[in-house]
This record gives sequence, structure tokens and C-alpha cells, in this order.
Amino acid sequence: MLFVWLVIGVVLLGAELHHLALYLLFGSLGAFAAATVALVAPGALLGQGAAAVAATGAGLVLVRPHLSAIVHRRDGRSPAKGVHGGFVGHHAITLDEVGDASRPGHVRLAGERWLAATDWPHPIAIGAEVVITAVIGTTLHVLPLDPTEGLARTLEQSPDTSSRLGGEEVPQ
Repeated sequence: MLFVWLVIGVVLLGAELHHLALYLLFGSLGAFAAATVALVAPGALLGQGAAAVAATGAGLVLVRPHLSAIVHRRDGRSPAKGVHGGFVGHHAITLDEVGDASRPGHVRLAGERWLAATDWPHPIAIGAEVVITAVIGTTLHVLPLDPTEGLARTLEQSPDTSSRLGGEEVPQ
């Protein structure tokens, strides 16, 4: 059972590193706690499960709020309060190309991945800093903070940009 707990812990840790929501991290730590119990008492399945639940719960209740506050404040701003309207004005970074509502992309905001769309006439490039202008459902509507940078990156990433831009020349 030791190997199973270790695999669960590594998988959850990998998923946490991808999402950075600070939930799976504590599931991973719980699995490692259960692996420790399995190392000492291989037959104590109930004890292993109890260790996993206790470590996960303690981390979520006692540690996650503090870590989350650190992540939310790392850019010097106070954490946003709620989704509807609370995120408006905050900055995020595009994780992939963000287009209109028919071709949305994703942004990283406060350590979490969010669906994003833009009313900007051109897609916003990967890695561009954006400002949130509205929240509709769970989709953030964004505009590039530096329109020329976002457009220039999009032009560099896509060799066939002139056809997407309607044939117009865009200065770089």
C-alpha cells in the first residue's frame, strides 16, 4: 500500500503544480502522511486512511488560507473579494492566445487558471499582461495592458497574421 500512497501523492503534487490552486497540494501531503504510516504499519489501512484525511484536512483548514493570502498579495494588491465585480481592474497573464467569445483562452489570476475572452479586435498573445474589464459567468473579459506588445507577440507567433487581420498591415 506504501507504493499506492506514494503514487497518489506524486500525481496530486504534479496536478497542483499545473493548477496552483493550493488544494491538491494538501491532498498530496495527506497521501505522503499515509505512506509514512504504511511504512511503519503496513497492515493498518484504517490508520493510513485516517492519516491521509487528517493531514489533508489540517492543511486545508490551517495552512491554505495563509498560503492563499500570500499568493493573492504577491503583486502588492489586496485579494479580490468575490468573482462578480471583485476581479475587475485586476491584472492577469495570458496562458494561451485569448480571442473573442467564440475562441476564448486562459489567464492566470491569483494563482488560478481562468477562462478568458476579449473584445479587443485581435487575439491577445501568450504571456501578455491583461486587465480584467468584466466577469460574465465564470469567464473573465480582458483587454491587453500594452496593446502594442500583445499584438506584436501575436504577429511574431503566427506567420499567417495578415489573413487573420483582414490583410491590413500592422506596424511592429
